This record gives sequence, structure tokens and C-alpha cells, in this order.
Amino acid sequence: MRIEIISCLNDNYSYLIFDENKKIGSVVDPGEADPVIKEIEKNNIKLQYILNTHHHYDHVGGNKELKERFNSKIIGFRGDKDRIPGIDIFVDNNQKWVEENFEFEIFHVPGHTSGHICFYFYKEKLIFTGDTLFSLGCGKVFEGTHKQMFDSLSRLKNLPPDTKIYCGHEYTLQNSIFCEANDSKNLKLKNKITEIKTRLKKGLPSIPTVLSDEIECNIFLKAKDVNSFSKLRDLKDNF
Repeated sequence: MRIEIISCLNDNYSYLIFDENKKIGSVVDPGEADPVIKEIEKNNIKLQYILNTHHHYDHVGGNKELKERFNSKIIGFRGDKDRIPGIDIFVDNNQKWVEENFEFEIFHVPGHTSGHICFYFYKEKLIFTGDTLFSLGCGKVFEGTHKQMFDSLSRLKNLPPDTKIYCGHEYTLQNSIFCEANDSKNLKLKNKITEIKTRLKKGLPSIPTVLSDEIECNIFLKAKDVNSFSKLRDLKDNF
């Protein structure tokens, strides 16, 4: 399975996942259609599915155009069926999806939104986290509670440490400033920041990140309880 990272809008990432032999694939969170279409045509892929982590426009803006152009099916959380444009297939928490060579599990991770989900490809040990978990950060708590977000992050934290994380935005360098301000003696973090700056200078994305790095460097994953997490999230909101 191959993954192409597609830049959308200002700082969003969509992901084209495909089988190079069968030339079939899916796209995660198409914020807009045009960049996704270019990548699909470049790789000569039949787009079977559109996977949405949540309903925010910068993650679903390309849904309808891609669906109409490629006759794709849109997959989203059952609880968000009235908010995801063009949704065809409803999925639930802990549900496993198997189609061709693609296998993933649905994690319902409320906090950023009430219906946010992640797509965990357990065979490949990679996960698409949308706006729940970022490299060196986490999403703002909009519709949920701090406890929900803390619990959602805790669930992700328990995945295998070598799990690759593909998130919804290129926020890593910006997030690193807050992490360093609150964890200034963390040498692992300092090394990660150096690596991030090197990648960005070369025009490369900072994504994917690896869960083991996030556990050591992401200040939100280092929070021991809901109270400490809530304080950090409030500090970040006003940072």
C-alpha cells in the first residue's frame, strides 16, 4: 500500500492511499478536489472511497466533486451522517472494514468534534488522525469536553509505539514552540525540532510522525491526567 501526501488549502493534508498493482485507492479528508484529482490522474488510480475523519469543511470540501467525477463512495461516522456531504456508508466505533487489500478499524475520538473518528490501518501500523492528534500537538476542543479529548488521546497513545501518524495539518513547527516552552529540558524534543526544520527547508512535509516520538515529545501526550491536560490545552489556546 502506498500513501501520497497531498497539500490542500493553506496547511491541510489529504492522503491518497492505493494499491500500486491493482491501481485502486481511497482518499482521506479531501479539503479540496483539484489537488486530489491531479494526484489520482498522475498515478492512474480508480478512486473507490473517500474517508472523512470529521465534518469540518477543510476536510470534506472536495467530497461532492470527487464523488461525482470518480463515482466514489463516501465513508463517515454514523453519528455525523447529517453533517458529512454526500455520505454513503456509515461506520461505527470499533468497526473493522475490509475491502480488497485495505483493512482498517474505526476509532471514535470525540473532543475536537463530537463525531470525530480515526482510521487505523492495523496491518500497516499507521493511522489517520484528522484534527485529534497532530505532530507535537492536538486539536482544539470545539464540540466535546477536555475529558473526551484526553480519553481520545489516551486511546491513541496505547497503539504500538512504531505506529505512523498522518494528521490533518502541517502545524508541527508551530506546535513545537509551545512544546519547547513547556518542556525546555527535553533533548529528544530539541532533536525532533531540528529534524522538522531540516525537512521543511527541503520542502518536505513533517508528516508522518511516529507515535514513540510523540509520546516523548508531545506535551499533550505527556499529560498525566485530565486536569493537567486541560491546563495545557487552555494555555495553548491563548499562546
